[in-house]
Amino acid sequence: MTSSFHDLWSELEPLGRNDRTGGYERYAWTEVDLQLRAWFAERAAGMGLSVEYDRNGNQWAWWGTPGPGAVVTGSHLDSVPGGGAFDGPLGVVSALLAVADLQARGVRPGRSLAVVNFADEEGARFGIACIGSQLLTGVLDPERARRLTDADGTTLADAMSAAGADPAALGRDVRALDRIGVFVELHVEQGVHLNDVGAAIGVASAIWPHGRWRCSFHGEGNHAGTTRLADRRDPMLPFASTVLAARDVAERAGGVATFGKVLVRPGGTNVIASVVDAWLDSRAPDETTVRSLVDAVAGAAQEAADRHGVGFRLEEESWSPVVNFRSALRDHLVGVLGGVPVLPTGAGHDAGVLAAHVPTAMLFVRNPTGVSHSPAERAEVADCLAGVQALAAVLEDLVTS
Repeated sequence: MTSSFHDLWSELEPLGRNDRTGGYERYAWTEVDLQLRAWFAERAAGMGLSVEYDRNGNQWAWWGTPGPGAVVTGSHLDSVPGGGAFDGPLGVVSALLAVADLQARGVRPGRSLAVVNFADEEGARFGIACIGSQLLTGVLDPERARRLTDADGTTLADAMSAAGADPAALGRDVRALDRIGVFVELHVEQGVHLNDVGAAIGVASAIWPHGRWRCSFHGEGNHAGTTRLADRRDPMLPFASTVLAARDVAERAGGVATFGKVLVRPGGTNVIASVVDAWLDSRAPDETTVRSLVDAVAGAAQEAADRHGVGFRLEEESWSPVVNFRSALRDHLVGVLGGVPVLPTGAGHDAGVLAAHVPTAMLFVRNPTGVSHSPAERAEVADCLAGVQALAAVLEDLVTS
């Protein structure tokens, strides 16, 4: 199995990697994305799996006849800007290897089994996470999805068309959704809990509620050298105050708040900005805390904006409620795996979207540093192989019980 893991990982490793930073730029409906999709289809077909696409661009590789009650596993292949190699791809590679293990051992599934590669999980290009699974389940309105734009103004509809997909087909896919009897996603842990407790594998208990908010500060563009400080309406100042306020508020609330994306217009070094758009990502153990945290940040932003003569607007762009994975399935998988740790996560996943519609569970593989969404993200090969074995054990139990 070690050589098989190495082979698949080596094939994926160079796709979308920035040789200068070592990070990955695997964005939806780009040439790199098409290469990743082709890789998935080729590897799945080589295992004798039948590959198909649903109406939202998610890829499905089937072992057995597609039908209701299927056991489904998988993850995604896209990345955040400058992301690491493991977030998403580890789940896809592990799923393929787990199925290959079952095939090699002559396991005869009593239920169909599928490996899925979800489209645009990270939302790096069009700003909304889990687009493929949200469209599949009907959470995301297809017309809104088609109108989403990237930083260059390209719509999702146009990007899909350029990649040979049909944006007119987007929307809730009852046929695909009704086939799923249970979904299990394996993912590298995005934290250090497993490392701290000395375990290679864990099972998820819950996903923290989280969302993304667009903070817009509208000031007055002017000359950086000739405009007196007293005469300025500089939107960078209230934005800077808001970043600091978000950190303080989150620390007091027991949550997290992050500004990781900022667009400054017009963007000249000798120009006072006229508009600053910044995206706030906030998460906490419960929804009330997240909402109150964001309200407090917005209040601080409005106060700072007023102080500097700048307009401020807050717009919610996405919201994911708390996900508590079904305890019966979770506890069953813990038993199958011999009593592994159970832990929550602050990261969103396609599993979190599907959990409201079908029985869903997550397995985590130890991340020795806890670093994620960074080139430093990693997992030891031994732990990755343990993850494949754990997923194979879970899948075997589910397809034969």
